[in-house]
Amino acid sequence: MVNIVLVSHSPKLVEGLEELLKQVVGQVSIVTAGGDEDGSIGTHFDKIQSAVEEAASGDEGALVFYDLGSAKMNAEMAIEVAESENVRLVSYPIVEGSYLAAVESSIGNSLDDILGSLEKEFG
Repeated sequence: MVNIVLVSHSPKLVEGLEELLKQVVGQVSIVTAGGDEDGSIGTHFDKIQSAVEEAASGDEGALVFYDLGSAKMNAEMAIEVAESENVRLVSYPIVEGSYLAAVESSIGNSLDDILGSLEKEFG
């Protein structure tokens, strides 16, 4: 199963999105990194790096969705540090994109198949 990483400035946003995806889609692997280190609005590189490394440990790869600028920048750095060739940062809507990815992951589609579906839907 392809893992999904949700990176946001808001811990509540990614917690709520994770809950939604798990209720609607069911069994899906989601790792979140929301907010600054103290739980306030912001991003924290160590939280994002930990989430990326956890997701990268899976055999099928991972897709990283983000909400705003510094979340993207920190996710890019975390992916570089992880040195995993099967983790992809995607610039698709975090809610709709992660929903599509979760559905496709839950039915066993590959990382490349899911990327193709995201491009077709949002590209």
